Amino acid sequence: MQELVQFLFETGHLKNVDRSGWWLLGNKDPESVAEHSFRCTILGYILAKLENVDASKVIMMCLFHDVHETRTNDLHKVVQKYIKQEEAGDKATEDQLKPLKDPIGKEISEVLGELTNQESRESVVAKDADILECAMQAREYQVQGYEAAVDWLDRADSKLKCESSRKILALLKVSDPGEWWKKLKISK
Repeated sequence: MQELVQFLFETGHLKNVDRSGWWLLGNKDPESVAEHSFRCTILGYILAKLENVDASKVIMMCLFHDVHETRTNDLHKVVQKYIKQEEAGDKATEDQLKPLKDPIGKEISEVLGELTNQESRESVVAKDADILECAMQAREYQVQGYEAAVDWLDRADSKLKCESSRKILALLKVSDPGEWWKKLKISK
């Protein structure tokens, strides 16, 4: 149980790991990896339902996809040009999960391996959820004045594979991220 407790403390550290790509826009206070993973997991569930795949598996993939970043940090695309991020992430994940007892460590490892291989429909949906969450964050930052965030939106177009993901992306590109609360304010 001590290993589990330490793993839980380690995963909590994701609240302190900034998503570094947004620094390139000049954003000094971007969302954390934990915040990204939270919305990614919600998106994963919704996309799994829309795409008729195993939602539990997609949720697990989304929930654990960036856990290695407690050890590797979040490395933006410029850094990734010079560092083999996937190898480092795989090694960090292996080290993180090794102390966990089966079936917990084994199940997490298997589902992350499936995500990496991108051979199942669930893994494709989970990857789309990750990309789509980044696109949503880009749209929010774009509306906040970080105009260069449009680059993330444009790149998402070519990366998404699921029909539902592409439909959501098309809508979010032209949507006001604050519309949900503005409608509530007006209805009073």
